[in-house]
This record gives sequence, C-alpha cells and structure tokens, in this order.
Amino acid sequence: MKRLEIDRSYLLQTLLKLLEVPSPSGYTDSIVHLVGDMLGELGVPFELTRRGAIRANLDGRVSSPDRALVAHLDTLGAMVSYLKPNGRLGVCPIGTWSSRFAEGARVTVCTDTLGYRGTILPLRASGHVYGDEIDQQPAGWDNVEIRVDERAESEEELRDLGIQVGDYVMVDAQPEVTESGYIAARHLDDKGGVACLLAAAAALTESGVELPVDCHLLFTIHEEVGSGASAILHQDVAEMVSIDNATVAPGQNSSEHEVNIAMLDGSGPYDWHLTRRLIELCDGFEIPVRREVFRNYRSDAATAVEAGNDIRTALACFGVDGSHGWERTHIDGLLQLAQLVAVYAQSEPVVARDRVSLGPPEGFPEQPIEKPRLVEP
Repeated sequence: MKRLEIDRSYLLQTLLKLLEVPSPSGYTDSIVHLVGDMLGELGVPFELTRRGAIRANLDGRVSSPDRALVAHLDTLGAMVSYLKPNGRLGVCPIGTWSSRFAEGARVTVCTDTLGYRGTILPLRASGHVYGDEIDQQPAGWDNVEIRVDERAESEEELRDLGIQVGDYVMVDAQPEVTESGYIAARHLDDKGGVACLLAAAAALTESGVELPVDCHLLFTIHEEVGSGASAILHQDVAEMVSIDNATVAPGQNSSEHEVNIAMLDGSGPYDWHLTRRLIELCDGFEIPVRREVFRNYRSDAATAVEAGNDIRTALACFGVDGSHGWERTHIDGLLQLAQLVAVYAQSEPVVARDRVSLGPPEGFPEQPIEKPRLVEP
C-alpha cells in the first residue's frame, strides 16, 4: 500500500460539474450519463442497472470475494402537489428536509417538455403587505408555494403552460468556493462523496497500483428516499464502505476538515472490524480522523443489509455543516476522504475467512474483551 496523490483541482472541478446537474431522487438520468462519461474518461468499465444505478469495477488480483465503495447520485428535491387558484404551485418534498430551508430557493419546474424558473416562497412573502405576520407564520410544506416566473394568475393559466401535478422541482445548488477552501452549496450530500470516489479512482488508475481484490464503485440513485444500495451489489461482495456526509453540529464529533468514521447510526452499529480497519489506515497514513455516532441518519449500507446481503459495512464521511439545509464543507475534508478511499482499495480484505459465505468457525475473528480490574477485598 502507498499514499497516492489526490488531484485537488480534479476533485473540486468534478464536484462543481456534479452540482450543475440537478438530480433529485427519481430524476437522475442526466447525472448518470455525466458520471458514466467521467468513468469513461478514466478508463474504468461500468454497467447500468435498469433504473440507472452504476456499477463500475477496478480489477484486482482476485475477483472474488471482493469489496465495494458506494456513494449516491440522487439529492433532495421537490414535486408539484397541486395547482392553486392564485396561479401558484403547492409543493411537497422529495426526501426528508425542512421547508424552512426551501424558502427563498430558486428552482426549475420541469414539465413533460419544458422547464420554468421560479422561487419557493412562504405564503406570506411581502413585508409591505403582512408586516410582522411574516415572522409569525409556521414552517411546513403546506405553508410554502412556488411562484413561477411566467404570467400565471390562475389554475387554468398554469395548465396552459403545461404544468401538472407530479412535475419535478429542481432546487438550485448555488455553489460558492471561498479562498479559504470552504464550499457552500445545496446537495453536497452526496455529490461531495461522489467527487471523492471519482478522485480516488483517478489516483488509483493513474498510479497503476495493483489492488488485492476487485473493487466495485457503486453509484446509487434512490438513497434519499430509502432504497439506496438494496439492489446493486454483486453477490460476492464481502465488505462495503459507504461514502457520505457527516453531520457537523453541536453535540456531534464530526469535522469539515477530517475524515469521519461512523460507529453507529439510526439503523444500528457498523461492522466492528471494518470500521477499525478504516481508522487504522487513517492512523497509519497520517489521515486526520474522528469517530462519530449519528442519530437521525441512515446510509446506503443500511439498505444493502436490510435487503438481505450478508456483508460487512462501514460509513466514511466528509463533514457537512447544515446538512439537508444550507450545506458547507471544506476541500481539506474531501481530499482526506479521497485519500482514505485510495488507501483502503489497496488494503487486504479485513477478514480472510469472508471468502466463504457460510462455513465452519475456523478463521472467524474475535473482538477483544477487556476484563475489569477488580480490587482484592
């Protein structure tokens, strides 16, 4: 194993390209084509599932059992829920996020044939009209609406534009990169993770290092709505690391500048041996790392296990402040995570016995149990 150089410019430019392409869950064809083109440029072969999830492969000395790295292409978004008599649009969320972060967002309403620009606004949006009532209205998706930037003052005029219930609403990412290295944007979850995975793949392919086992790069398209990696795994995958965002907030241990390894999230604990392998790799290659526990969180790893896959799973994250809202991360954290991904792909399997899916206990690992030190009476 060796530490590889991660191309900072490639990672950042890849992230910005990903953020340019809207991809709410269920409307991901364009981002799938974009990532497919990027993999093609790297010379990495890949296949698509029926719905468009991507399964790429970096060859190793051994093809089975192998490992997988997964990030999701889909993001949060919204959908037109009804046409209002005042010419505005009722809206509901795609994925789990608060309407308070939707207020003021610039959006594109995608009809079957056209796209119209607009803004998500609270029902009381004019200070000159409503005064202090603006600050008293409750948050909630029933309390916001879309003002379309077309002449539409009735439900009939909306229909004449071709707008219908069920039209997708693309929320602008609005990325901004500061000289200090901070990246502020919507949809960093999980386009930051996708950029890390592609940057690591670029480093691995350019270096020509030999991997011990096949490493599959998986890009899922329905993580934000719960199905994630449930139907994309090869049956011989023994271990899988999900690449996603960590929640930087008071009461959490995550950092925007370091790798964050989840020990547990809302779906339960991650594999003891695989998480500690990732931490050992960080320590051995001087990659700053933090352990973390998430509460209101689940990842592609959870859906893979719930679908019946008998695999070891772990979650490695870049830190995001304001997740599922106005998000921010730092280029340092993204580079560190890409570095970990590149090192992990070069490492030997965590447990040699995992080459058999069902067998005798010989070779099955043990977790150390420290006996308490008792004082003699």
